[in-house]
Amino acid sequence: MATPLIELARLDAAERDALARAIAGQTTLEQALDWARTLTPPRGVESVLTQDEYTHDVLIAYGTRWLVYDTS
Repeated sequence: MATPLIELARLDAAERDALARAIAGQTTLEQALDWARTLTPPRGVESVLTQDEYTHDVLIAYGTRWLVYDTS
């Protein structure tokens, strides 16, 4: 199952499609972090926002934007 891109930043179609392809195979946080380390410059977790005792949002910088991974 592919990871969906829920895009709220009004990206242009080309950037949205490229990002959707990049994250499609990321089914674990480990895969997301492995991918983030391949970016230039390499990226990692910038912040973790606790939503409740089971759910956290993991923020990774992406250019001038943020990717937010909802984890539980």
